[in-house]
Amino acid sequence: MAPTADQQAREGSGIRTLLRFLPFLWPDNRPGLKLRVVGSFTLVVLSITLTTLVMPKAFGAAIDRMTAGREAAAGIAVALVCAYAAARFGGVLLDNLRNAIFETVGQEATRHLSEQTFAHLHQLSLRFHLERRTGAVTKIIERGSKSIDMMLYFLLFNLAPTVLQLSIVAVLFWTEFGPGLVGATALAVIAYIWFTKTVTDWRVRLREQWTEEDTATTARAVDSLLNFETVKYFNAEQREQKLYGRAVERLARSTVKVETSLAWMNIGQSFITNLLMAGAMGYTVWGWSRGQFSPGQVVVVNTLLMQLFRPLDMLGTVYRTIRQGLTDMDAMFRLLDTPAEVVDRPGAETLHVGRGHVRFEDVHFGYDPERPILKGITLDVPPGTTCAVVGPSGAGKSTLARLLYRFYDPNAGRITIDGQDIAGVTQASLRAAIGIVPQDTVLFNDTIGYNIAYGRDGAAQVEVEAAARGASIDTFIAALPDRYDSMVGERGLKLSGGEKQRVAIARTLLKNPPVLILDEATSALDSRTEEAIQATLNEVARNRTTITIAHRLSTIVGAEQIVVLDQGRVAERGTHAELLRKGGLYAELWARQASEREMQEAAE
Repeated sequence: MAPTADQQAREGSGIRTLLRFLPFLWPDNRPGLKLRVVGSFTLVVLSITLTTLVMPKAFGAAIDRMTAGREAAAGIAVALVCAYAAARFGGVLLDNLRNAIFETVGQEATRHLSEQTFAHLHQLSLRFHLERRTGAVTKIIERGSKSIDMMLYFLLFNLAPTVLQLSIVAVLFWTEFGPGLVGATALAVIAYIWFTKTVTDWRVRLREQWTEEDTATTARAVDSLLNFETVKYFNAEQREQKLYGRAVERLARSTVKVETSLAWMNIGQSFITNLLMAGAMGYTVWGWSRGQFSPGQVVVVNTLLMQLFRPLDMLGTVYRTIRQGLTDMDAMFRLLDTPAEVVDRPGAETLHVGRGHVRFEDVHFGYDPERPILKGITLDVPPGTTCAVVGPSGAGKSTLARLLYRFYDPNAGRITIDGQDIAGVTQASLRAAIGIVPQDTVLFNDTIGYNIAYGRDGAAQVEVEAAARGASIDTFIAALPDRYDSMVGERGLKLSGGEKQRVAIARTLLKNPPVLILDEATSALDSRTEEAIQATLNEVARNRTTITIAHRLSTIVGAEQIVVLDQGRVAERGTHAELLRKGGLYAELWARQASEREMQEAAE
């Protein structure tokens, strides 16, 4: 049957993936690793020579000496048996030495590719990470990393030695038993390889389906557990169990198909190898009965075929592992090939921030080209002042922060800091100059000290403690049993909302940026906690250029400038008093929130 276009495409992709991976196996400027590769393959050749050539010949010679007569043959037979045992041990010794020498090469290739992929994932845009499931991405990296070592092992230490063994067996059979046995062995090997490839191609398709089900099951579990609180809020435990149960059921069905197909392949392979064994042994025994072959030669044929069948029995596993490894590595390389949406321009310079003058100049932007969010926004935030951005939900407030951080680039217009277009400077220098206290602070599952120190790499403990005092969280930390070594839990769930916000403030203080973004930093807190944290934020914002994105207008009445966004445009701007006098959208929002506060106070 001719290969389908899909099969040809997969094979072509596999070859490209293999060629792309080979430089990791033979890295430039790493002569030590290259020497290990050469040394490992040399040991492979020596091991094959011992097990395929020396061992069977020694065993056969011992049998012939034993049949020649007890007295004359005993000493030589014992010596040959010892040589046979030594050859077996030598083969095992060389194989393990080979593994020990080559392990560094495999692990270095795995490490290098894993680090490269991980680094690239952090270079990708926010859009990529919002659209992809974290569980699925981590599974791709995990499978790709694991496939490297296995694939190297099978390519170099199973496939290549099998070809060498076939050559040695063919030469021995030709010289000692004639071309007939060579032809029969060749036909059996060809039939074995054809059967194994055909069945393995079928199994690979089943395996790919299994991989999709496995990835979906893992992603389902990770997504559900990350949203543990949401599940509890909506009493959805049974719903989540049902969805996960369906995913596991699909995975189980795929697993049954994969394992059943393996059983059929093993049966077919065993039939071919045992048919060859029966034919070859029958032929040599027939030749022995006619005086053509000695008993030792009969043993040589048996031993050679056993040595040959051992790697051939693994051919299906080898072929499938290599195919699956290429598939997993191809998925990993596709992650590496995913282009970053926001990249530094060639020759991008370092941002130099003096006064911290921030300007948005006629900025247009939309996450989807068909749905614009910002429609010509112009903002001017003088150095050391606070600009508050307010407006209805969906007006584009938080989008301004994402653009200033260059998570996205504007579709039109530009953003400058001290007159420097942020699109023309390095992202690292830009983000080093900006600090943010977000609405939803997500902490690492580590200590509270680690999370504060994350604000600046290499910060000393005394600086961490000073930042904690500045964020008014030092008293809380001092009351903890482990103080700064206290664990905060997954995503900081062991801390309250106010405590997490203070950690976010502390690490921003430690970073000490000239430009500060407060992205609705208190909107998720109760009134008392909000007042306490707002006082801290006001202190932090002093003498910094600050952009405050606010939902509660009571938190920004003291801002030097308030900008009201509506449907992606600047609807109003001015101070709190000026906007109230205008009686426009801001005044309407203020009146509505004042009414809500009065109703809440009356209810309490």
